[in-house]
Parts: sequence; structure tokens; C-alpha cells
Amino acid sequence: MINRHLKTSCFVILIGIIVAGCEQQQRENGLAYHRSTDPNFVIADYTTSAIEATGGYQAWTKTKKLQFDCVVSFYEPDGSFYLTEHNYEIRPLSNYIRISTQEPLNKFIWQLSKGQFSMLAGNKQNDISELVGFYHDFAEAVLTITTTPVRFLDGEFAFTKTAEPVKMKGSWYEPIQRIASSNNNQLDMIPHKPYWSKVVFYQNKENSLVDTIWFANSSKKIFLTVRGYDYTEIGRNGIVVPTKIEIYRTDARGALLKRLAEINFKLIRLRRIKAI
Repeated sequence: MINRHLKTSCFVILIGIIVAGCEQQQRENGLAYHRSTDPNFVIADYTTSAIEATGGYQAWTKTKKLQFDCVVSFYEPDGSFYLTEHNYEIRPLSNYIRISTQEPLNKFIWQLSKGQFSMLAGNKQNDISELVGFYHDFAEAVLTITTTPVRFLDGEFAFTKTAEPVKMKGSWYEPIQRIASSNNNQLDMIPHKPYWSKVVFYQNKENSLVDTIWFANSSKKIFLTVRGYDYTEIGRNGIVVPTKIEIYRTDARGALLKRLAEINFKLIRLRRIKAI
């Protein structure tokens, strides 16, 4: 009798450990991983083609963290620019980016995790760059254009492809609009009002890359376009990301008004870039 109770207790404990381990793994991998492994979730054709165009499903699921050193130019209203360096830590499956930079008057560190912004170090009064008041927007633009294929798996949102393609930069694109999902309780996630009232992804019909994204925050009258260029395979897992990024201010209809920033990944680092 004692042995039987002992075996039952051990079995219950083992099941508990397995379940806890699975929940911990889902938290570490993030919602995108959880959704991609859900047998009831149907992956859209545009998501599949975007993932395949940037290294494939296995490459993305194996890449838990990316770390980049970049040269960043912030453009002033008079046409001059402020040059600095950034380090980005990106966790694609967790919808996370951490940005750090050493400026003349202060070190600045901020992060964006599942849409929630936090300033970890630095006083914006000591920031002489164009980033003052722009930290959240900048972080989301960089994170989203770099990890777009797995952003299509974020369970907090639903995505809808419009019927009519549009022509930009001499190529045809299919617009894919992101909207808040009615089912945002996965992984015990606390619902919160999205920062952006509208986000439109533009997928190139020729190569399936989503290299242009438009962000709109209507209440704050903030409208941005981010573009990716020079897509390159990096890391041992073989994912493909843009190695040049441009961010523009736009009007409420998406027309470009002003280039805000240009980000160039350091090419020497690309051969040994951290992708683990």
C-alpha cells in the first residue's frame, strides 16, 4: 500500500514538473512560438511565404536571441544629422527588444516587451539626439521590421490582407493590416489597449519580403513608416534580416514627410553576429 501511494505521488509530482517546464518554455519562447505550435492555429499563406523568404520556420524557432551593433544617423530639421552607435538585443519569439547607447551626457537603455515600454537607464533631459520622446516608436519600428515573419504569429492581434495590391518603389505590394484580436487571453496575457491604432505591413509580391510597415497612432497624431533594405542571412541558424533600416515621419494617409533615422548594421560584425 505504501509503495502504491509512493508511486502515485511520484507520478503526480512528475506530471507537475513536466507541465511547469512546458509553461516555462512557452514563457521563454514567447507567444509567437506558442501560437505556431498550436494545432488549431491556421497559418496564413502570406505568413508562410514571409517566413520561408527569411530563412524558414526552423531557423526562426531556433533563434532565441539576436544581438547587433549599429551605426545610427538621426536627421535634424535643418538637414544635418546626429551620428551615434546602438546595441540591440532582440528576442524574436518573445516580441522583445532592448536598446542601449552611450551618449555624451548619459548612457541610455530602454526596452519594449510585448508592446510595453520601459526606460531602464538615462535621463531624457541629457539626450541631445532626436530620440527624445521617440524611444517607444523607434524601438517598435526596429523590432517589427527585423522580426516581421514571426510578428504575424502574435496572438494579441489578427491580420487581414486587403484585396488590392499597391505599387511602391516600382514594385507591387500586398497590404496586410494588423488589428487587435478578440481572443487575447493566451498564456494568461493581460489585455491592454494597443499603442498603435493601425499598422499596415507591405509584402513584396516578387520576393515575399515584408520590407515596409506603416504605423499610425491617431490619438497622438504619430504616423511612421519603416523600411528594410539589404536583407542578409546571419547567424548559424540562417535567418534573414534587413541590415539597413530607415524610419520616416508620414502624414495621416502614409505619405512620407521627413526621414527621421537611418540604421546601418556593422558589416564586420555580421560574420560573427550573435544569433542563439
